[in-house]
Amino acid sequence: MNDALSSVFVVIPALNEGAVVGDVIEQVRRVCPNVVLVNDGSSDDTAVRARLAGARVVSHAINLGQGAALQTGITYALRLGASHIVTFDADGQHDPREIPVLIESLSGGADVALGSRFKGHTIDIPTSRRILLRAACWVNYALTGLHLSDAHNGLRAFTRSAAQRLDLRQSGMAHATEIVAQVARHRLSFVEVPVTIRYTAYSLAKGQSMSNSVHILVDLLLKGLLR
Repeated sequence: MNDALSSVFVVIPALNEGAVVGDVIEQVRRVCPNVVLVNDGSSDDTAVRARLAGARVVSHAINLGQGAALQTGITYALRLGASHIVTFDADGQHDPREIPVLIESLSGGADVALGSRFKGHTIDIPTSRRILLRAACWVNYALTGLHLSDAHNGLRAFTRSAAQRLDLRQSGMAHATEIVAQVARHRLSFVEVPVTIRYTAYSLAKGQSMSNSVHILVDLLLKGLLR
């Protein structure tokens, strides 16, 4: 383990990820020992498997959505004294070996590191998903003024001061736009960091449905234009 990561906390939101969450946490803890798993109203054994793998587990009694789960985990990690917070997906798409890269990228003074699969690599990404993610970047630009290459990547890192400014209330795909909006609103400095996203049948099945994602993007854009 890298001593520089001893005060870094990895926050993982999870809903019914019992099939994979234990392996994901074990892999993360080989790099960073401090893992907070937010069990967002799961009906399976997600919480049990997460504890067995060594994570601190915080549970929502009902499903509140990924944005709320991230906020719960971030607040909890800050109370535990986190110097930095990394957000990480529970479905196995991310590579834990990129966590130190994200943290190192903040050493130059940036507040936030945003993972970018389009500056890095994607493995087995469906064409439809690629198109949707590209569209999401333009929606985010229209709403926030920040032109990012990958605005909906769950792999991110925040300094403590940046994490303290977050107040996430949106769920689903909308929470990713909310994070970008808050980065812009608080004038937080950021860097985009090349990362790898691996798509599997499991992660695609667990992800946001295409139709729902499109509806969220259109709704966000219309709300932004009507303000």
